[in-house]
Formats: sequence, C-alpha cells, structure tokens
Amino acid sequence: MAKAQSILLLSIALLLVLAQENEVFGFKDFAPEFDVQASRGSHQVYGTTQGSLKPQDCGPRCKSRCSATSYKKPCLFFCQKCCAKCLCVPAGTYGNKQTCPCYNNWKTKRGGPKCP
Repeated sequence: MAKAQSILLLSIALLLVLAQENEVFGFKDFAPEFDVQASRGSHQVYGTTQGSLKPQDCGPRCKSRCSATSYKKPCLFFCQKCCAKCLCVPAGTYGNKQTCPCYNNWKTKRGGPKCP
C-alpha cells in the first residue's frame, strides 16, 4: 500500500513538472492554423485579422471557409471578393466574423451580410 502511494505521488509530481516545462517553453500557446486566437488574448493567428493575408492566400482560405456549404460556387465567389477587399477570412466554416470587421461589416444593398 505504501509503495502504491509513493508511486502515485511521484507520478503527480512528474506531471506537475511536465506541465511547468510546457508553460516555460511556450507549448501552452500552440494553436492550429485556423484558430481564432491563441490562448493568451492579444496574439492573433495569421489570416484571421484584417489585412493579414496576401491576395494569393485567399483561395485556400475561402476553400476551407466554404467547405461545409451546399452552395459552394456562390460561397467561393463572395468569399474571394471579400478576401480581396479585406485581406482576411474568418476561421472555421461559419461565424467568427468578429475577428475581421471589414468582412463582417460589408453588407448587401438590402442590408444582409455580403461575406459568407
């Protein structure tokens, strides 16, 4: 019983040390490419903030953005148009427009959202 307790305490201590090392070396802030934000607030991921994309990067971002819709052609058309103007595409296939105000605020003549 005492051996099991010491093994358990040693395991917990090892986990705490590993968690501390991950924080020191910055692994805690690791985020996939399309995440809206990294875990520490002010750090923005490339391509999700206004002006952060290059025009040639719009195609792959829009393809990803429109991947879940059944209206691919219009989605891609308007996404490309919005990306060319705003130089950003929000993360994910839906929502997250708050990361790119230009993309979010561009409206149709009727007042609806222009960008998918």
